[in-house]
Amino acid sequence: MPTRTDGRTVSAQIREILDAVDAALPSIAAQAKDGDSARRLTDDVFAMLRETGALRVSIPKRHGGPEANVREMLEVSTAVGAADAAAGWVVMLTNVCGWLTGLFPHQAQEDVYGPNPDAIVTGVLMPTATSTTVEGGYRITGKWHYNSGSWWSDWAVLGFPILDEAGEIVNQGLALVPASDYRVEDSWFISGMRGTASNTLIAEDVFVPSHRTFFLPPAVEGRFANETYQDEPVHRSGFIPVLAAVLVGPNLGAAETALEYVREKAASKAVSQTFFTKQSESTAVQLQVARAAQLIEVARLLTFDVADRIDRWGEEDDYPEPAERARIKANVGFIAESLQQAIDLLMAAHGSGSFADSNPLQRIWRDIHVGTSHAVVSPAIGYETYGKALLGDPTPITPMV
Repeated sequence: MPTRTDGRTVSAQIREILDAVDAALPSIAAQAKDGDSARRLTDDVFAMLRETGALRVSIPKRHGGPEANVREMLEVSTAVGAADAAAGWVVMLTNVCGWLTGLFPHQAQEDVYGPNPDAIVTGVLMPTATSTTVEGGYRITGKWHYNSGSWWSDWAVLGFPILDEAGEIVNQGLALVPASDYRVEDSWFISGMRGTASNTLIAEDVFVPSHRTFFLPPAVEGRFANETYQDEPVHRSGFIPVLAAVLVGPNLGAAETALEYVREKAASKAVSQTFFTKQSESTAVQLQVARAAQLIEVARLLTFDVADRIDRWGEEDDYPEPAERARIKANVGFIAESLQQAIDLLMAAHGSGSFADSNPLQRIWRDIHVGTSHAVVSPAIGYETYGKALLGDPTPITPMV
């Protein structure tokens, strides 16, 4: 399962990381079942991910990182996802939260990376908290669900509401909070992406200084707290488009692995209740596998088209208009839906054995379906948002565009 870059250029640092990931993939794949059972990646797998550099690709250059663009983030998470979608998801989430950290004021970034250049940042943007404005910052109490990579995070980016004197919500903020200020509740009992350890974070009356916060609505429109983001193309790309696009990488890698698995087994696996001794000879199986392969190929092409489009916005300092952002949101949903349809076809083609505990297809199937359920991915919401933009309907249905 070698990594693929479709002939596009990646930086020398990212190429080194991809080469190291390639070497680690067999070991990561061999332990995917253990991570699924334990509801967290094995210590060995997490250590391998850290050693390859896959967990730090988006750390800003000024802090010694590669400062990966969106294509590069997707190349890495897709590669890891080919061995284990859950491991790819942890890689994706920590890297996009590293990218988020690069949008905070410089002092906040120094707080994170000064003492530990390899700090792991995770996060949940939903403002499931209460807050009070105090001198120098905010006091925050809350519970944040589905914080992927929870057991390994050194810091977390957490959403919180900002209230006026009457107690009405007037804004939404993001806060950088050190692990010493929150605790992890072991709550991740989900059918798929089990190895991601997407547990609940709980903080109680935590003080967050102003320099470790920024407002979400301005960021959606391209106004960030980082004083020098103008000099960093990846940090002036579309805010929600970046957060959405990176989510499909792990599923893409996993779907490609599932396709290769079904193709390999088809040469010797019979079609039950038929005269076919090999699935590869059955027209019905051929049609299902061909359709799945096409869906995966289109998903790959569209994934990196989306990535390159976002990266160009940053390189050209051309912040996208709402309609273009809606297009990206819809495309991300289409990619996720295509991969979900592909794994369903592959499960049907392979037969009932796909659902055996010993068969990796059932884990991939569960992981892809759970990954597609992420709120930012939501195909239906993406289509409606884009449809409204195409037809001139100004009615907003989500701020996440």
